[in-house]
Amino acid sequence: MLNHRKTIITLVALSVALSFACGPKPPDPLSPEARAARVENGLLPGIVIAGRPVETASIAERLEAWKTPGVSVAVINDGRIEWARGYGVVEAGSDGPVTPTTLFQAASISKPVAAMAALRLVERGTLALDEDVNEKLVSWKVPENEFTKTEKVTLRRLLSHTAALTVHGFGGYPSDAAVPTVVQVLDGQAPANSAAVRVDAVPGRLWRYSGGGFTVMQLLLADVMGKPFPALLDELVLGPVGMTGSTYEQPLPDGRRGDAATGHRRDATPIPGRYHTYPEMAAAGLWTTPTDLARFLLEVRQALEGRSAVLTAETARMMTTPVLGAYGLGLSIQGKGPAASFGHGGSNEGFKCQMLAFLEKGQGAVIMTNGDLGGFLAAEILRAVSSEYGWPSFKPVEKSVVAVPVEALGLLTGRYELGPGQTIDIVLEDGTLWAVDDDERIELYPESETRFFELVQEHSIEFTKGEDSRAAFLVIDGRMKAPRIGED
Repeated sequence: MLNHRKTIITLVALSVALSFACGPKPPDPLSPEARAARVENGLLPGIVIAGRPVETASIAERLEAWKTPGVSVAVINDGRIEWARGYGVVEAGSDGPVTPTTLFQAASISKPVAAMAALRLVERGTLALDEDVNEKLVSWKVPENEFTKTEKVTLRRLLSHTAALTVHGFGGYPSDAAVPTVVQVLDGQAPANSAAVRVDAVPGRLWRYSGGGFTVMQLLLADVMGKPFPALLDELVLGPVGMTGSTYEQPLPDGRRGDAATGHRRDATPIPGRYHTYPEMAAAGLWTTPTDLARFLLEVRQALEGRSAVLTAETARMMTTPVLGAYGLGLSIQGKGPAASFGHGGSNEGFKCQMLAFLEKGQGAVIMTNGDLGGFLAAEILRAVSSEYGWPSFKPVEKSVVAVPVEALGLLTGRYELGPGQTIDIVLEDGTLWAVDDDERIELYPESETRFFELVQEHSIEFTKGEDSRAAFLVIDGRMKAPRIGED
C-alpha cells in the first residue's frame, strides 16, 4: 500500500512538472475569439497603393474616424453563425454599449425579408407571381395609364424592381411629425412627405429601384390576408426563421425603445427623437439585429439545398437568380462562380447596414451601424472579414500612382461648382494636388495626368480640359460633373 501511494504521488508531481515546463496551452488561432480579434484590429481600406505597406485599423479607431457611435457584427462560417459582437455605444455621449441584441433599423434590408413573406404566400397559392396585383388589391389600386394597357404590375415585377413604379426611397417621419397611412403614401397625400407611386414606363422592360413598389407589395399582403403587416411578417417569416428579436412595428413600441440604437447624422449628433418612423414597412421598416439577419441568410442557403421548412428550393433559386440587371426577387446578386453572393444594403437616416452570403459556401456577414457615415465603416469591416476567412471577393483594390509634372498639375487647380451653393477647391501644394472643402483636405493620387483617386471615401476624379489646356470641369465617380468657375 505504501509503495502504491508513493507511485501515485510521483506521477502527480511529474504531471505538474511537465505542465510547468510546457507552459499554458497556446490559444487556438482558428477559434471564433481569435478570428474575431483579428477582424476587430484588421480593418482594411478599399484602395491600396501598389508598392506601399497596407495600413490596417481597429474598429474602435474607425468608429471615431467615421463619426459612428456604434456597430454590430455577425459572421457566418461553415454554414453557421460563428460569432456576433457589438462595439461602441447605442447613442453618442452615453455609456450604453452596443451588444449583439441591440436593435438597428435595417432600412432597405427590410425588402428581402418582406419578399420572403410574399413568396411564402405564392407557395401556398394565395398569390401568383405573374398576376396583375390589382386583381387582389382591395383598399387601393395601381392607377392605370397608357403604360399599363398591355403590361401589368405583377408581384414578380414588384419584387425585382421591374414594375416601372416611381419613388426610389423614403425619408421617414420625425418623432414629432404626423405619420401617413400606406394609402396616403402611395398617393403622395398629406401628411406623406414623398411623391405619389405611379407607373411611368412599360412594366417589365426596365430595372429601376423602387421602394414605392415594395410599399405596393406591403398593401397587397395586408389586403389579401386581412392582417396588419407586422403581425403577418411575424407569422410568415420572423417566427419560422427564428428572428425572434425582430419586428416590423412602426413606430417601435415603447416597451422596446430601450433595446434600440439611436440614429446619428454625419457629424455624430443624434437624430431628434432618436430615429424616424417608417410606415413603408416592407421597404424600410424592419428593426432587427445582425444575428437575426444572419439567420435569414442561412435560411435562404438551406432552402437552396432543399433543407428549409420555410421555402422550397425552387423559390429560393428564384430569389437568388437575377431578373434584370443584378437583382432577383428581393435580393441583390453579385459576382459569379465561387464569388457569387446574395444580400442587400440598407440606408435609413442615421442607420447604414450591409448583409451578404455566398451561394456556393456557407460564409457571409451582417454589419449594422447607427451613423450616416457607417456605410464606409461597414465596407472596411467586410474587407477585414474577407481577409480573415479567405473570401473570393470584397478585397481592397490595388492602384498604381504615376508621376505627373507640376506644370500639368497646375492646369487642374481652381474652384469647381458641385451644385448650387456648393463648391470645392483643387489646390497644388509642394507638388501634390489636394481637394479642399471647408476645413477638409483630401489628397488626390494621380493615375494619369487627368485621372485621380482619393483614399477617404474612395472617389475617382477625372478632369476634362478646355481649349486653353486648363481643366474646364471635373467628374466624380463618372457621374457628378462639376464645372470650373474660377481660381481657388
